[in-house]
Amino acid sequence: MPMVDGQPLRILHATRTPVGGIFRHILDLANGQAERGHHVGIIADSLTGGERAAQALAEIAPRLKLGVHRLAIRREPLPTDLLVWARFQRLIRRLKPDVLHGHGAKAGAFIRLNSRSKDRIRVYTPHGGSLHFPPSTLKGNVYARIERALMNNTELFLFESAFARDTYQRTIGVPHGPVRCVFNGVTANEFDPVVKAEDATDLIYVGEFRHIKGADLLIDAVARLRANGRPVTLTLAGDGEETENLKAQIQRLGLGDAVRFIGHVKPRYGFSKGSLLVVPSRGDSMPYVVIEAAAAGVPMIAANVGGIPEIFGTETDALFAPYIAGAMADAIEMALDDPAATRERARSLRERVFLHFSQKAMVEGVLAGYRDAFSNH
Repeated sequence: MPMVDGQPLRILHATRTPVGGIFRHILDLANGQAERGHHVGIIADSLTGGERAAQALAEIAPRLKLGVHRLAIRREPLPTDLLVWARFQRLIRRLKPDVLHGHGAKAGAFIRLNSRSKDRIRVYTPHGGSLHFPPSTLKGNVYARIERALMNNTELFLFESAFARDTYQRTIGVPHGPVRCVFNGVTANEFDPVVKAEDATDLIYVGEFRHIKGADLLIDAVARLRANGRPVTLTLAGDGEETENLKAQIQRLGLGDAVRFIGHVKPRYGFSKGSLLVVPSRGDSMPYVVIEAAAAGVPMIAANVGGIPEIFGTETDALFAPYIAGAMADAIEMALDDPAATRERARSLRERVFLHFSQKAMVEGVLAGYRDAFSNH
């Protein structure tokens, strides 16, 4: 049996969607594991991610001894999943991994549909995924049943937040095997301060344009503030399926002069384009954008949802009630009215992230989880 502290492990990470925080997490993890001498590979969907994903995978590929493999993996459950699963099986037989690590619901299912092996562990990190769907809905009920059926086909559960762990155990069940909580982490150079751009707006949003990320709520909050005589301005940095809806909302509310889009940019560049970062999310497990901004000392307020409070710790003044544009507008106004207090919170939060959210701690925590799973196995 391979040991984490002995011979190199053969580790195969799999994900459906090579975008956003889940992809960042896998790349950082794969890099850290490869640097420690392990043989690592990545399976990812070929239908999403576009040029950015292709470029990121091409960049990391030379360091991955098990290679990069792209398969067409659809988001919803479909009959064609049988063909994808068969391709997974062929890759696994050829690469002979010791660790199968599935990230997200779909890849996690493919990984755990492999039969138990005395020489291999199956690891699952949900990353929110199916946990965002309430069990009372049809889709949530179906996903919960699938998760329950696969729960004991898993030698190790790794959650990136206590929120995700507790949500899983409440809605799905308590696994028999090891369960570990390992925070996402950022690299040392991400603690360098960000210099605010000359054309910075009052507010900045950095992230995907998806309903769950709440950019529409932020636009509503801006409209409220301006209607009440506070002429705030907003930069939206990102792209995604909600782009056209957001543009229509801005036009409908008459905010064309107050809101600008700058497309998908690197987070640190995005942070420079506003005085205050707003994270209006309807649901998040452990969002990288919050950790990245905190590391860079960026003034920030965020929705009190999911795993976000675990990042902020005692800095609860920076959190506002989720889903409510009015609560967000009030929090924006308070932060802009007292910039000294806002900057002091950012400084304190940066120190907290430095202590608890490093890439090194994340990689070591995951490898320790593998070691526990092999011992238990």
